[in-house]
Amino acid sequence: MIALIDYGSGNRRSVEKALSHVGADVRIITRPEELRDAAATVLPGVGAFDDCVQALQKQQLLDGLKEFILSGRPFLGICVGYQVLFERSEEFNSRAPGLGHFAGRVARFASRPGIKIPQIGWNQVEIVRPDCPLFKGISDGGYFYFVHSYFPQPVDAAITATRTTYGEPFASSVWKDNVYATQFHPEKSQTLGLRLLKNFVELAG
Repeated sequence: MIALIDYGSGNRRSVEKALSHVGADVRIITRPEELRDAAATVLPGVGAFDDCVQALQKQQLLDGLKEFILSGRPFLGICVGYQVLFERSEEFNSRAPGLGHFAGRVARFASRPGIKIPQIGWNQVEIVRPDCPLFKGISDGGYFYFVHSYFPQPVDAAITATRTTYGEPFASSVWKDNVYATQFHPEKSQTLGLRLLKNFVELAG
């Protein structure tokens, strides 16, 4: 069973449909005790960093997610679900601390000529770590769908799985041990996104 976190916002319905399409047994989770039987967990995200953190805190899911990650079972964060893995965000003078699983902060794209913020649309992904299980069968240079104004800046560059350039290069996905996260939306990225989600589901056994 793949646990899909529902904290009252995010892109939960689209992620649920995409996971089901690739053969996952998906269960919507709203309480930490419901994570107990999950083989893997997905935290989707659309919206603001603080809103996500506060909603998870209200549902007592922040500590539940920390415990789940420490259990060694596969975890996938998407968009804001990726960003909250870090320590803090610059978004709207954010005050809420993230999960702090990875060292680093979430920064805003710098204003540059010809660059519209937020980035909305398809962009190319350079696979930095071809050994990352999420990208099995996915060729370097493929296009994925992005919607964001902010992006994490990992202190440890070694966790960067893919890099994308939008005015400046940034870590568009990361991987360390059982934790995977993408700034792009695999559930909106058609064939390549579905392949990535299928790879994640296979990690759950």
